[in-house]
Amino acid sequence: MPEASASASTPPPALPAGDPVRPALPAPGATARKEATPPAKTRTEAAAPAATDRAPRNRKSVLPVILGAACVVLLIAVLVLRSKLGERDRTITENQNRANQYEAGTALLQSQLDAAKANAAKLQSQIDENKAASAQLKSQLNESQAAASDLQGQLDKTKASADTFQSQAEDAKVAAIRRQGEVELAKAQAAVLQAQLDEARADKAKLQKQLDDDRANANALQQKLDQANAQLAQLQKPAAKKK
Repeated sequence: MPEASASASTPPPALPAGDPVRPALPAPGATARKEATPPAKTRTEAAAPAATDRAPRNRKSVLPVILGAACVVLLIAVLVLRSKLGERDRTITENQNRANQYEAGTALLQSQLDAAKANAAKLQSQIDENKAASAQLKSQLNESQAAASDLQGQLDKTKASADTFQSQAEDAKVAAIRRQGEVELAKAQAAVLQAQLDEARADKAKLQKQLDDDRANANALQQKLDQANAQLAQLQKPAAKKK
């Protein structure tokens, strides 16, 4: 276009004066129009970029729609996935709570079982201790009964000796009456026998006291044995109930 303007504004060259024939020059406006009119090929080429410009415009107008649809689909997928994740989290939480409850119940049952085992072991130890105490009391009772039997034998012997001394004293008295000449000797013998009798009586009283003490001890041991047997029976009853 600038070249056409320059051609239109430039005047035609002057011919020499001696040339008789001068060719006809075209009008300046026609030349400008010819130069300004592009060929057909140039118009087609100019129309091609216009069509090319329309295609990107169409593409640009379709691209937001595709992106919007993709965003909507992605949003729906995110919401669905989020709901599924929420359900999964709730399921996991519920399962965890159930597991915690089961663990708490198991721990409680285990503690109760341990307490029951400890109580059973304690009761068993008490039963064993009571059995040992009962056996010890039985052995002590048997020993006391044996000692009481020995003391009873000694007491019987002492009674027999006392009776013998008593009969001897009576015989001595009779002999003293019969034998007036042997009064002093009889008195001496009687005194000796009386002393022996007093000693035998003292021994008898001592042995009687020991026998009474042993009987009292035997009675006390028997009472303790009865109490121990009663406690043992009471302890065996809860153990039998638990079994």
